[in-house]
Amino acid sequence: MKSKQSGITLVGFLMVMAIVGFLAYMGMKLLPSYSEYMGVVKAMNQVATEGTNGRSLDDIRRGLMFKMGFQYVDDATIKPANITIVRNSGGANQLRVAYDKQIPFMYNIDFLLHFEKSVPLQGNVGE
Repeated sequence: MKSKQSGITLVGFLMVMAIVGFLAYMGMKLLPSYSEYMGVVKAMNQVATEGTNGRSLDDIRRGLMFKMGFQYVDDATIKPANITIVRNSGGANQLRVAYDKQIPFMYNIDFLLHFEKSVPLQGNVGE
């Protein structure tokens, strides 16, 4: 009676583990940036629900940066110039944050992530 073996060989197992390890390393490098982006979105939603009440762009930027501090968003990630108010033709204002983040991966390979989010504002924005 012949017996037939099934399963993976040691070399095959090492190849699978190398691929899984590579993907896990990539995930460990990228996950904090996406977690930080979720903090930015949460802070933007908080500012949007509070309303602007005639506040200037600088006041809105200051308030947003303050709220992002509570969400563990790094100050070096988002500059005040990345925070803008977009005025639509219908008179509605939107708070827009757009920034890029470069993450070193290995050797001379980097990830460049582009994040952009807009939320509608309630109230008028002062100059």
